[in-house]
Amino acid sequence: MAVLQVQNIEKHFGKVQVLQDISFDLEEGQTLAIIGSSGSGKTTLLRCLNFLETPDGGKISVHGETLFDAGDPATQREKEVRKKRLHFGMVFQSFNLFPQYTALKNVMLARELLAKNSPDYKSRKKEITAEIETQARQLLQQMGLAERADHYPHQLSGGQQQRVAIARALAMKPDIMCFDEPTSALDPELTGEVLKVIRSLAEQKTTMIIVTHEMAFARDVADQVIFMDNGVIVEQGNAKDVIENPKEERTRRFLSRYANS
Repeated sequence: MAVLQVQNIEKHFGKVQVLQDISFDLEEGQTLAIIGSSGSGKTTLLRCLNFLETPDGGKISVHGETLFDAGDPATQREKEVRKKRLHFGMVFQSFNLFPQYTALKNVMLARELLAKNSPDYKSRKKEITAEIETQARQLLQQMGLAERADHYPHQLSGGQQQRVAIARALAMKPDIMCFDEPTSALDPELTGEVLKVIRSLAEQKTTMIIVTHEMAFARDVADQVIFMDNGVIVEQGNAKDVIENPKEERTRRFLSRYANS
């Protein structure tokens, strides 16, 4: 069974339809790259998956559990949104780190807040906090940032900040990691270090969805590629097939413009 099933997702902003009949499955350990021009609906799709936006139609399921069904009001209760978001780790274009906290604290914070809801938190506070800190340090080491744990965001490069953001998302142990143009705010020389981390996660069979304009990266790392245009999926399939031998004219035009830009 697929980790993620997206069925017939629709989204409007006023009279403008930004997503139309979006459907795809994602298997455990796969990486899906979503490509397309600005305004094609890629970011809105990720925001719907992470429940930062509410779809107007369709269904979203994780491990066979229905998280959202436009026809079932019970799946749309606001109080359930935070719990549903735990299935998705989100890494944004901007780093969104808390400037008043160190890299270590930024990675620990969400886990600490969640732990406070545990019935044994008060009796095991020191032990739980120590476990969270150990995990956070391991993640920073995985990101190549062990020596930057006590640095604040302003003391880190853009690439280092984005790697802290990735560690923060991984700390919640999500079913699916989502990346929305994770290198778009970076200088070219810093892009490589972030893509290296994401490539490593793919090699470890982390289930991921990546919105990207890095075509070579998508071709080499992703298992599947979806090309979107004007809110619809124009073409989807094996990454190399879609990028190197697209079947649809709109896909070919996009890739040609991108290659020549």
